[in-house]
Amino acid sequence: MENSATPKKGIPLWGKILIGLIIGCIIGFLWPSLGSKLQPIGTAFIKAIKMVVMPLIFSAVTLGIYKMGADLKQLGKLGIFAFAWFYLATGVAMLIGITLSIIFHPGAGVDLSLAHGTAMPSHIGANMDWAKFFLDIIPDNIVMALAQQKIIPTLFFAICFGICLSQIKEKAKPITDVLDGVLNAMFRLTHGIIATSPYAVAGIMAWVFSTQGLDMLLALAKLVGVMYFGLFCIMVIFGVIVALLGENPFYVLRKVLEPFLLAFTTASSEVTLPVHMEILERTGIPNRVVSFVLPLGYSFNLDGAALGQSLYVCFLAQAYGLELSIASIVTILVTTLIANKGTANVPSASIVVISVVLGSLGLPLEGIAILMAVDRFMDMGRTAINVLGNTVACLLLYRIAGGHLKDDEAELVERQQLARAAD
Repeated sequence: MENSATPKKGIPLWGKILIGLIIGCIIGFLWPSLGSKLQPIGTAFIKAIKMVVMPLIFSAVTLGIYKMGADLKQLGKLGIFAFAWFYLATGVAMLIGITLSIIFHPGAGVDLSLAHGTAMPSHIGANMDWAKFFLDIIPDNIVMALAQQKIIPTLFFAICFGICLSQIKEKAKPITDVLDGVLNAMFRLTHGIIATSPYAVAGIMAWVFSTQGLDMLLALAKLVGVMYFGLFCIMVIFGVIVALLGENPFYVLRKVLEPFLLAFTTASSEVTLPVHMEILERTGIPNRVVSFVLPLGYSFNLDGAALGQSLYVCFLAQAYGLELSIASIVTILVTTLIANKGTANVPSASIVVISVVLGSLGLPLEGIAILMAVDRFMDMGRTAINVLGNTVACLLLYRIAGGHLKDDEAELVERQQLARAAD
């Protein structure tokens, strides 16, 4: 919690982005000729994002896989089950996002291909050569793949490299230290770039609004609505899983309501982690399970983020007039699964992940600035669902360990009183 003596900060970044959205829409509506000329502001922002994506992705994914490999070796079956669940849960969340996009078409009515001025294919991968696709995953030259911003070969090499680093133990430390330094430098650079996003959003929205009018605002509102419907679907699935584990879903939700609401209001997983850990331990889940699952889950089990990222990509694909073929859906799933796990702790991770997936699909990145106009509203729900997802993960692993939640209210009250006394 912030010190009360700390001076109040100015307008938060999300507030500035919202102001930029409003200003951009006003310019595009009242002065469309001016708005149509502001595209370079957004283009500069996108080029800056592209500048950091490859070194950020390579270092983040390599270090993420390296740490996962170390945990798996140390924790055995418990770790294997945890990571299997993390990938299964985020994969299901992505499928829900893709399915809802196909059903509701939030990007329908918007034609960014005309605004972009580039001819787009009607759909991607309809006649894909699958043999060539799998062979192209393996890079002939990783330096060339990085220079040409070939995302999937870079991800493949980063995974292999990270696994090998986890096998050579202490000999890997000099390399991981360098990668950690690169990653932290990219963190700082990303923060600087994201700080300019209000201006990029204003320029992009003025440009888009001058060509799309109200269609874009309606599409973004529909995207937010579809997102929260998807989050509700995930909550229902979590409730069913908890019930199958023999627990009352409403009891579990009531116990984690504090970190759930904290995540929703702050849109920050880091803020909720200590509170979440303490509450789960009070309910009777052993510390050995909580201390393993939650820190790892907040890095690798972000179900709400996975849903949002798949919705974002599908929204832009529809806005650019592209049909989601089976090949493109597979590409979205595989690329997002890998990038989501490797970049979970990266600042503005969703932007980085979307950049990776759009690049793998061959789509322009200008639409990212449009999405940032509503990202704050989406991020609140995504982060809250991440709390529930990691609660369910804790319950599953606890059940594997042979335990169950304590339903004795008297014992729970006693635990809470002891915790308050210790504070």
